[in-house]
Amino acid sequence: MTTHAANTQPRVAFRTVVISVVVLWAMYFVLASARWEVLGIGHSGEMMARRLVVVLGGMAVTLALWAVLRLFDSGPMWKKASAALILSLPASLLLAQINNAVFAEMNSKIEKLITENVLGDDGRGGPAGGPASGPEPSLFPEGEPLGDGPDADATLLDALGALTDIAFSRYFMMLAWCSIYLALLTGEQARAAERREQEFRNAAKAAELRSLRYQVNPHFLFNTLNSLSSLVMTGKADRAEQMIQTMSRFYRHSLADDPTGDVLLADEFDLQKLYLDIETVRFPERLRCVFDLPAELSDARVPGMILQPLVENSVKYAVSPVSRPVTITIAAREEFDRLVITVSDDGPGSPAGTKNGFGIGVANVRDRLEARFGPDITLESGAVPGGYRTEMRIPLTRNA
Repeated sequence: MTTHAANTQPRVAFRTVVISVVVLWAMYFVLASARWEVLGIGHSGEMMARRLVVVLGGMAVTLALWAVLRLFDSGPMWKKASAALILSLPASLLLAQINNAVFAEMNSKIEKLITENVLGDDGRGGPAGGPASGPEPSLFPEGEPLGDGPDADATLLDALGALTDIAFSRYFMMLAWCSIYLALLTGEQARAAERREQEFRNAAKAAELRSLRYQVNPHFLFNTLNSLSSLVMTGKADRAEQMIQTMSRFYRHSLADDPTGDVLLADEFDLQKLYLDIETVRFPERLRCVFDLPAELSDARVPGMILQPLVENSVKYAVSPVSRPVTITIAAREEFDRLVITVSDDGPGSPAGTKNGFGIGVANVRDRLEARFGPDITLESGAVPGGYRTEMRIPLTRNA
């Protein structure tokens, strides 16, 4: 599915193409009508009706041009530009033919009207034999007349010249529309490239999150198997059976979640309770647990198993090396629209030979938080009076 989407050629939506064509020809209709009114020749209603026919024909020709031009969408820009230059030529000739066909009859009427007004009734210029004012050039903004007269060759040349002039103007109209279309297509391709880039970034982030998440399970499994082996070797079969059952529930719970997704904070607390229940079998006299989760934060979202490395560190460095009872506290609170979670213990403090906050477990948590939230996180870990504490501050998000 993803591969198919990635290989789909970006296209300009048909609705957008239609809108661009309608706007182009609507502008032509308005400007041509305004020019005719300025000339003041008359017959505005009939000219407007014929002009509307030309506009509809122009829209059809432009859409046909698009149907061919879109075949070059996937090609390089030089090929698309060349196609626009070449395809606009027959389109402009067809538009000129449509224009002349629609306005042929009207041009004859206008020519006769202008001739009568300029030459007068006696044909010598001016009314009633007045002084000749000289012939006035014909005004045919929609195209020159194609009439036939005694000078057929001159008329034919005039017709071809008029057709060429109209085709030339329509050619630039078609090039203007092709430029608009290619600009829209380039925009669509740029947006598609941005979407693909975002998909690749998301895929890379998901792979990173999976990698970091999967680093947790083998480490925990190694520790629990060692603990289970110790119980078996010391003849504590009941405790070993209890640990196996609890470990089964733990893995069923943890593996059911998406490694790249968030979970409810209440579920994350429950998962850590299962883990500490396993460790309590190993340290029944030394491990004490306190969970402080306000009810209003139960639906907050956090990356799955984000607390696991921190809790493991407390067991490894606070409970395991001492013979007295140690309390591990997992607490959550809200501060200024941010979720603050602490994992602390009253053990001996910093592990010997390590720097505060730079253990593998803490680094794993930091990397996962940054992969999920970006730089908008805070993670502090170190010795405090009476023990050790790790505190994370992340954006507070809730279940949708």
